[in-house]
Amino acid sequence: MKTKNILFIILGIFAFGSCSEEFLELEPRGTETEANFYQTEDQIYQGLISVYDVLGWGGTSGWTMTVGLLNAASDDCYAGGSDRSDQPSWVAWNEFIINPELGPQEGLWEKYYTGVARANLILEKIPLTEELNPDFLARVEAECKFLRANFYFELVRTFGNVLLSTERISPDQVKDQVQVSSDVIYDQIEQDLLAAYGSNLIPDVVPSSELGRVSKGAVTALLGKVLLFRGDESRFGEAAGYFDEVINSGNYALESDFSDIFRFDNEWGSESVWEIQHSEKSRGGWESFGNGTEGNYTTQFIGMRDYVGPTSSQYDGPNFATGWSFNPVTPDLAEFMRNDPRYLHTIIDGNQLRNLGASYTEGYQNTDFFIRKYAGIEDFKAPDGEPALNWSNNERVIRLADVLLMAAECLVRGGGDEGKARGYVNRVRSRVGLQPISNAGESLLNSIYRERRLELATEGHRFFDLVRTGQAPDVLEGFEAGKNELLPIPQREIDLTQGSLIQNPGY
Repeated sequence: MKTKNILFIILGIFAFGSCSEEFLELEPRGTETEANFYQTEDQIYQGLISVYDVLGWGGTSGWTMTVGLLNAASDDCYAGGSDRSDQPSWVAWNEFIINPELGPQEGLWEKYYTGVARANLILEKIPLTEELNPDFLARVEAECKFLRANFYFELVRTFGNVLLSTERISPDQVKDQVQVSSDVIYDQIEQDLLAAYGSNLIPDVVPSSELGRVSKGAVTALLGKVLLFRGDESRFGEAAGYFDEVINSGNYALESDFSDIFRFDNEWGSESVWEIQHSEKSRGGWESFGNGTEGNYTTQFIGMRDYVGPTSSQYDGPNFATGWSFNPVTPDLAEFMRNDPRYLHTIIDGNQLRNLGASYTEGYQNTDFFIRKYAGIEDFKAPDGEPALNWSNNERVIRLADVLLMAAECLVRGGGDEGKARGYVNRVRSRVGLQPISNAGESLLNSIYRERRLELATEGHRFFDLVRTGQAPDVLEGFEAGKNELLPIPQREIDLTQGSLIQNPGY
């Protein structure tokens, strides 16, 4: 697929996102141009959908599913696939042999800046439609600022110093664009999130007809998470306050059974603060696999290759679908979780299935351990189009257990109430029948880190957890401190800007 220069994406784009489930399902509207579009509520709404649509992209200049890539970069999973040459960018991040021309950076850069550009476009159009319902426009504006903040958050924690654009720029301004420090990016993220947080039009609870749109809880939780990632411990009490708002809102509750969290029929369950929507309804095929379907490609990637399962008389469990054997779970994670109640709902033990009559082809870096949380189930395959590209498993981006553990970490690192922090950790442990912890200080902090890995394993959190806490050089084989915390700026972007973009250290 031909790659676009992201600086020209920043100029502004006019593209409708393909449709996703719930509120993202709209029929195509025609071929209007930007000049005569965005004049009605329906047109502004379609523009908003196009911003949300980028969240679910998984085929931008390669296979760039965030959860799968971050799993490969962590010690939870390997890259996997059919062989070492299957997806070189995944292998490169897994082994930390990335360079400016090898790795997932080009696709991630393009994806996130496309989201920024689409949000900027709608924010530019809103003041030109003052005759429309002001409450409608105010809600759209708040959502676009939330989404822009989210895309910049992904950019800054992935690339560090990046380009900042809060409006479209003209072609003659392209080469004048310069990087700004991560602090400037974080300041903009906070400004956007606070604008969304202060809006009384983003609902506390999103109605069922609008699932996929952001809620007040998602805004508040992301505000706390951004402060945690900024790393200023003097503000961790502030971050904990945002997390407390979510915890005490009464809008969320831990699922009583851990196994229910990732059930296909339990999307937007009681624990979900924010999910990214996927749908099997786009009926897409290989002709549009890039970002042309609304499916969750991670689900296809992580399945067991050429899998044939045991019969129902041999096995009382799900009928797993075949996949492409990416993200095999590391033996380290399997051993770490072996005696934890969450093991069976996090990891598929291939050898146990083989003992029951199953078969599969061993892929690259095979460990016979596979991801359970996003695993494809045969009964839930898309009825139309190419099944591999149309899995509708939603991505659980923020859930209450994550919020509880982030709050606990902020309390301990920020010098807050350790008893309250222990209480939050013990709520997560109690849900799976584990005994409460009673330690304090550094020991308590290590318990929180340990609990995060057990609770959130294979959900894409581990790599950034290791990086932001300084543990990555000691835990990740091949990781070079001062370099591998960030991906390189894509070389083609540096070339196209004639060097106005400065490469990250070590690359």
